[in-house]
Amino acid sequence: MQLCCKINDYICYRNRVEINSYLCRVMKSRRNTTAKTKILNLLSASKEALSHSQLQASLKDICDRVTIYRVLDRLAEEDVIHKIVDFDGVIKYAICHKCDEKHHHDHIHFSCTQCHTVTCIEDVEPLFKLPKKYKVEEVNFTVSGICPSCS
Repeated sequence: MQLCCKINDYICYRNRVEINSYLCRVMKSRRNTTAKTKILNLLSASKEALSHSQLQASLKDICDRVTIYRVLDRLAEEDVIHKIVDFDGVIKYAICHKCDEKHHHDHIHFSCTQCHTVTCIEDVEPLFKLPKKYKVEEVNFTVSGICPSCS
């Protein structure tokens, strides 16, 4: 899946069919429920990471809050989504991009201090050097500021 970046529109898919095809492959290979399908659809349609409460408000009567937590945990374990903790301590969830061959999250998350949205910025890859004998297992960079919509 290749992505292109638009300044005013965050990240868009080169082809919306690609994400639907990817989700269909993932859904067929793993246990599928109505709640899981709805949550995946909400996350894939969103241009920003969503919190549990945002998902719960959108899902209304489809499932309860505990089911949403379980589905989110399962999707994170299956490497379909990833968790982002914003500067307010709120956990948000986003669809994994560019994880076709190997699961990784070596990109920046941007947390807007005005509208409180969190977006994944794929085209910026943070670089750092650790002392010898340190092994990186996971990277989570969050940058705060004002997003293009608020500036």
